Amino acid sequence: MLHIKIAGLGAYLPSRVVTNKELEFQLGITPGWIARVTGVCERRYATDETTVGMAVIAAKRALDQARLTPKHLDAIVGASTGAQQIIPCTAALVQKELGAPEGRSVCFDVNATCLSFAMALQNVAYLIAAGVYNTVLVFSSEIGRHSRNPNEPESAVLFGDAAAAAIITRATTGDTSVILHTRFSTYSSAAHLTQLLGGGTLHHPNDPATTREMNMFSMNGPGVFKQAARISKQFVNDILAAVGWTIEDVDVVIPHQASRHAVDLLSKQIGFPAKHIFTNLATRGNCIAASIPLAMAEAANAGVLHHGQRLLLIGTGAGLTIGGIAMIY
Repeated sequence: MLHIKIAGLGAYLPSRVVTNKELEFQLGITPGWIARVTGVCERRYATDETTVGMAVIAAKRALDQARLTPKHLDAIVGASTGAQQIIPCTAALVQKELGAPEGRSVCFDVNATCLSFAMALQNVAYLIAAGVYNTVLVFSSEIGRHSRNPNEPESAVLFGDAAAAAIITRATTGDTSVILHTRFSTYSSAAHLTQLLGGGTLHHPNDPATTREMNMFSMNGPGVFKQAARISKQFVNDILAAVGWTIEDVDVVIPHQASRHAVDLLSKQIGFPAKHIFTNLATRGNCIAASIPLAMAEAANAGVLHHGQRLLLIGTGAGLTIGGIAMIY
């Protein structure tokens, strides 16, 4: 057990709301198709925002909720799929724009695509429990406009932009918060199902052979869902068995908002009551790594999630990686 708590949550949403009607006209899609296939009705798109700027606003809101300031931070961890730039890490840029004292906190990034926040939470929890750090900011900030692929409408219309942040601290006497179990597993035979080929050393931006399409996101949605459906039930059952919970014991399930079919899988195949599953997919879309912390922040603000509840975070990401965290929030 890792005796840590989430002391504050914060989020930022761009002001521009993009409706299905707009995208259906833009991409030549039959009216009603987007909602029927993805479950998304609208999403937010960044306009003049930056990845760092959105992260800083979310971080300030999380710090305010935790009644802390940037000077209290020992570490700042970026947990996003899309970095603002390759070097340095996005967390270092956030430290600067947030006004956190130089040298007071260490900065680094974790990238596990859609599971980046959950993976960062696991790693940070161990570091805090071990006494390495006391107070850590973990943020996810995603802007997907440059890589949305109009040639793949199902994925192009699915994603939205957002940022979310959490302040992680050691639980103190009287706190009920604790991480009970974490588990992550990767099935790399499915790595080719979700990819963006460009931006690395194989298809370098300066290589004339690198095409524009290589810098666009590509996903075999049915293939990803089939693989996730095959492994999810046993994976969740193993987490529940490890902490001695039944499905009925879980107060709130916050999944990665991958798609309508992925969220429905939790109730239809695994058996969680729909009323216990928090989803904001219809109005936010799939916000990639920001999906889980954004849903946590909105669930807390709505009074659905509060300290002392049994919480399960669950989702999949490219790789194909599946991950879950069982905790007392």
